[in-house]
Amino acid sequence: MTENTKLADTLNELALFVNDRIEGYKTAAKETKDSENQAYYLQLVQQSEQFVQEINGFAKAAGGTAEDSTTLKGKFYRGFMDAKAAVTGRNEKSILDSNIYGEEWAIKAYTEALADDNLTGPARQAVERQHQASQQTLRKLQQLKSIASVG
Repeated sequence: MTENTKLADTLNELALFVNDRIEGYKTAAKETKDSENQAYYLQLVQQSEQFVQEINGFAKAAGGTAEDSTTLKGKFYRGFMDAKAAVTGRNEKSILDSNIYGEEWAIKAYTEALADDNLTGPARQAVERQHQASQQTLRKLQQLKSIASVG
């Protein structure tokens, strides 16, 4: 396996998680009754779409292909959350809990990608920047949850 192939695989794996992030925030935007949170979730969808475009560009440059699918775990989790919502309803706290869980998984995926020695140069810089943005998102979601828990 060449270094470029390993790099493309790492980037494709990361893209799967970013695609999960897109689907999660689309769902949150549909389910929330809070217009400010809805606007924030839609902003995160756009941010994630830009992130995956960038990751896919680097994957293609490394000889790989663009990844437009999601993880199997993400599909199962979204199905579980849909079933749970059908039974219990979705309040803002549960939506935020789902988003926090998903963002923690995205951060883990970024951390794993950054552990790959083949990830260098502009691709590494992009992944580092996205990782930082994901960490900021997690902090904001946690703040929103603390406000929702009080309110």
